[in-house]
Amino acid sequence: MEKPIRNSLFPVRNFIGIALGDATGVGPEVTLKALAAEAPMDASKYFLVGDENYIRRLNSWLGLNLPLKKFSDYADDDRFFIINPLATALPDQLPAGSPLAAHAAIAALHDGGKRCMRGELDALVTAPVNKEAIIRAGHKFIGQTEFLSELAQTKRTAMMLLGTDERGRWLRVALATVHIAIKTVPEKLTAEKIMLAIELAAQSCRDLGLKRARIAVAGLNPHAGEGGEFGDEEITTITPTVLAAQKNGFDAIGPLSGDTVFHYALKGDFDAVVAMYHDQGLAPLKAVAFDNGVNWTLGMPFIRTSPDHGTAYDIAGKGIANPSSMIAAIRLAKQLAKNRGLSQ
Repeated sequence: MEKPIRNSLFPVRNFIGIALGDATGVGPEVTLKALAAEAPMDASKYFLVGDENYIRRLNSWLGLNLPLKKFSDYADDDRFFIINPLATALPDQLPAGSPLAAHAAIAALHDGGKRCMRGELDALVTAPVNKEAIIRAGHKFIGQTEFLSELAQTKRTAMMLLGTDERGRWLRVALATVHIAIKTVPEKLTAEKIMLAIELAAQSCRDLGLKRARIAVAGLNPHAGEGGEFGDEEITTITPTVLAAQKNGFDAIGPLSGDTVFHYALKGDFDAVVAMYHDQGLAPLKAVAFDNGVNWTLGMPFIRTSPDHGTAYDIAGKGIANPSSMIAAIRLAKQLAKNRGLSQ
């Protein structure tokens, strides 16, 4: 596996890469708005990976006028750079879900990931892409998490979604399974996947600098199976895995009923929840943190975060997209990069 380089040329300095995603969606817009809001907060440098002409036009149209500069050298004293991985510029006007935009999104994702692997960037924030558009354009694609995991040659990853409610209370959710049909969850939910989610959730708490790492593990079935009345996955798979995790020193508790565990996590009884499937974890997360939720890929050899929303083709190009989730994704990336720097 190619590992990030840390040396005198590329120390930890909060060099934040942002793959601009689908140019026909809201990704570039929320990126520029987020940078305009976040730039005064610190001296981080930002590297926007995507089509140069498009992002300059958008910067001007939004009236942000960020001092964007074409990238040439990491030692440059400026703060906002454009890295263009494309051989040909995108046309001025593209329909939503354009194959050209899909190709550009993949190129940006690949370029940003590679720069992180080489240690040139301290983190990668990925703007939204559209899976269907990418597949229609001829790419084999499951999701950005899977794409970057393959790029990094690692399979020990998990998705975590995190955000705060209006009172500033955190909810952090790691997923044991991700983008699969509900009917296949029982057969694909293995002890190995649950244990990995527990381990990575605990590590995420340490990466965040939390004082503890108390992990709640949700059951799969209603009321965690009611002792086998509603399924036996809790008995055969989840409980033995939680017990094994406890023996390995993890502060893990479960299986707990999925209809109450998130309430207690939001109260602060737990630092993170391991959910068994996608909607079990994301529905409560989005209920309390729809605008500021962040997707964090755990287990990667570099930091990767993303706003927890899609391309929103219906509002793209109108200038009304809410940048809150992108702001949160950038802030988390910077926090994690800083924490890693302090620990090295």
